Amino acid sequence: MLGGFVAITSGCSVVEPWAAIVCGFFAACVLIGLNSIAIKLQYDDPLEVAQLHGGCGAWGLIFTGLFAKEEFVIQTYNSGNIGITRPYGLLLGGGWGLIGPQIVEVVTIMVWFSVTMGPLFYLLHKLRILRILSDEEIAGLDISIHGGYAYNAYSEESGPQRYGDYLRLQDQS
Repeated sequence: MLGGFVAITSGCSVVEPWAAIVCGFFAACVLIGLNSIAIKLQYDDPLEVAQLHGGCGAWGLIFTGLFAKEEFVIQTYNSGNIGITRPYGLLLGGGWGLIGPQIVEVVTIMVWFSVTMGPLFYLLHKLRILRILSDEEIAGLDISIHGGYAYNAYSEESGPQRYGDYLRLQDQS
């Protein structure tokens, strides 16, 4: 559902409600597909930020270029100017005037992100500060870094306080 929300955000004012449903359905397919690829590539993104906002957001931009209704585009972007035409969805007869720039926008965003964030993530990876230790990850950062629990699943007295205590608790169950 969240993938559909992300995807329809770019075109919510210029597509019909039925088209929004279609957009959401295919956004779910995009998200599931990108999650499968992330698993195969062992890409660590537990919040699915790249797949959700990158993939579904890109799909939403392309979908808008395909299904933007001429009447809605005029209502949304003409500000009362009569006689001015605007590009609208390719599949609704609008030609390439909207879908072309939408594709350029998706590519531009991908290039901009790669050029600005790629070197940063590379540097963090080389400095070994991008990831935590495996032991800390297994125990959870609440225990390994903060020495307690974020939630009251255990009381502070009865629950494990250190990673070794956590492993002993796991062995008992």
